[in-house]
Amino acid sequence: MNLAKLRPYLMVAPAMVVFAVFSLFPIGYMLYLSFFKWNMMGPKVFVGIRNYADLASSGEFIRVLGNSLYYMALSVILSVAISLLLALFLRRNTKMNRFLQASVFAPYIISLVSISFIWMWFMDSDFGLLNYLLGLFGLAPVGWLDDPRVALNSLVMVSVWKGLGFDTLIFVSALQSIPAYLYEAAALDKAKPLAVFRSITLPMLSPTLFFLALTNIIASFKAFETVSIMTQGGPVNSTNTLVHYIYQYGFQFFKIGYASAVGVVLMLLVGIFTLLYFRMLDRRVHYR
Repeated sequence: MNLAKLRPYLMVAPAMVVFAVFSLFPIGYMLYLSFFKWNMMGPKVFVGIRNYADLASSGEFIRVLGNSLYYMALSVILSVAISLLLALFLRRNTKMNRFLQASVFAPYIISLVSISFIWMWFMDSDFGLLNYLLGLFGLAPVGWLDDPRVALNSLVMVSVWKGLGFDTLIFVSALQSIPAYLYEAAALDKAKPLAVFRSITLPMLSPTLFFLALTNIIASFKAFETVSIMTQGGPVNSTNTLVHYIYQYGFQFFKIGYASAVGVVLMLLVGIFTLLYFRMLDRRVHYR
């Protein structure tokens, strides 16, 4: 066989081996374990689709699934909207804007574990900074992490604050790459700012919007650190998300088969949302 024809395959072989060992094999093994009952120590007991049937009939799982979908929707909407507004404000290349861009980006490079501990102090019901500030204005304290009606929104706030800098800088780069002659033509036509934004800025930003929305959707489904550190899924399961739920059943309750079934559901959920997003919005993206 001609060695020249094999050379491209040999060059990509190391990457493919790593991908197979660390991606394909874990996915396949997770799918395999989802059909068994196993506690990591005893023998595996084949139970068929029982784990999936237990998921479908579990009120706890339905609550966790609802939490994850709510967390995803709210965090993606707020992240994209706020970062776009900040980018519009910081789009000009000035010294002050560069300083503000660095300030906004700073939380993104800080460990999420460190940020979680900082926000735990901010949101402490008795001694937290947020309730102290509310008290200065004569407002009642809020159970940021103790009230089931508020706790999940508090975690969304931390997530949005953490990732805001990255999204903002991506938007700033996209805004600065829009050709100036488009705005000059709009100025000659005396177009109003809202019309300029709707007809020029937004269409030219559509690939960036597409990219950031999709990456934020995937990232929101992987939320774990803030939940594990700040609330442990409480109060009354109001902040539990799918990844933390998998951790609980896999490494606290040692129900590996059940946890694997939840992992399969999460994988399918991310795949379905990604596919739907591509199908619905890909045709609306303007790449030129």
